[in-house]
Amino acid sequence: MFVLEYKLRGKESQYRAIDEAIRTVQFVRNKCLRYWEDNKGIGQKDIYRYTTVLRNEFDFVKDLNSTACQQACERTWTSILKFYTNCKNNISGKKGYPKYSKRTRSVEFKKSGWKLNRDAKRIAFTDGKNIGEFKLVGSRDLLYFQDWQIQRVRIVRRADGYFVQLMLRLDPRDITPQLEPTKKCVAIDVGLKYFYCDSNNETVQCPKYYRKAEKRLNKLNKRKSRKFKKNQKQSNNYIKARKKYAKAHLKISRQREEFARMKALRLIQSNDLIAYEDLKVKNLVRNKKLASSINDAAWSQLRKWIEYFGLKYGRLTIAVPPQYTTSDCPGCGKRVKKSLSTRTHVCDCGIPVLDRDYAASLNILKKATIGHIGSWSNEILDLNAWGDSTSMLVGSNTCQGKLSQ
Repeated sequence: MFVLEYKLRGKESQYRAIDEAIRTVQFVRNKCLRYWEDNKGIGQKDIYRYTTVLRNEFDFVKDLNSTACQQACERTWTSILKFYTNCKNNISGKKGYPKYSKRTRSVEFKKSGWKLNRDAKRIAFTDGKNIGEFKLVGSRDLLYFQDWQIQRVRIVRRADGYFVQLMLRLDPRDITPQLEPTKKCVAIDVGLKYFYCDSNNETVQCPKYYRKAEKRLNKLNKRKSRKFKKNQKQSNNYIKARKKYAKAHLKISRQREEFARMKALRLIQSNDLIAYEDLKVKNLVRNKKLASSINDAAWSQLRKWIEYFGLKYGRLTIAVPPQYTTSDCPGCGKRVKKSLSTRTHVCDCGIPVLDRDYAASLNILKKATIGHIGSWSNEILDLNAWGDSTSMLVGSNTCQGKLSQ
């Protein structure tokens, strides 16, 4: 699945129509979930049929394109199916019981409800919500693929505007020239002191976008809080302050994503094999003292883009178990326990004193080259994740173009 994203330029009335369509999607999703809760034992087909009942009962649901209603139902069934799977596998902790949606931000169409004009770079939505025609703002060309390749069209609402994502049935490897072999391999150890340290003893400093903007974020948050009125309709000043605060967070997330994307591309271009730790970041952020720093370091984004570019350019990426990579000696294999404050590795086997992260990267490379098959992260297996999580600035070039400058 290949995703093209553009910003929508239209009138204010069209944006309000998109908001109404998004609210309708949220309504359908929540009604389907309630129908499942009230009728135990029903299956997927029963929930799908219920959308027809909703369209006959509510006129505003009927105005929305039928495929968008089906997609809202699919979201509900996906959450239900995930809950059933967790219960069947008897996972520890919470099983992920489906929740009602409160902040839906997208509406998705399948093969109908939209019409693309590739020559004029415009798209029109033709359902009963009267969304109308928009101009597409972006640098990517629309003429190198066919209309039948577009599987879905998604409208996403963000703090700085409305975006459309065209999801194509297109393998990026078919349109990407393969890189020449470099006959090099590298392992990286991510951390909080450095963004990562590789097995060549080269380090990349962590940009810390959130920490640098934390003072301004707190200031904007205070402005927003002062304008909030409990149990009353919020004023336009509060809405403006909320948008400014959301835009500031969105800018940070885009900076973090783009930085991880560029570093991952450089690693892929320079090496035939890239090894890294199979970290469970979701568990690591439970540490309240380090949660903000870990999220700001963007470990998950780096791994996601390494695996994506590795698949795209035909490079080998390997995720190794993270156990004892920091404490094992890369020379003799002896386990040397260290506290978090100990930043060097010292062993009595005669190996020189090494930086803690550098020694860990050597252990990661050793694990990767002894036959470990690695593992793929969940994000790269989810085709739709590459669409909704996209945060690249509209109109900007790809990393490939930036690195060639």
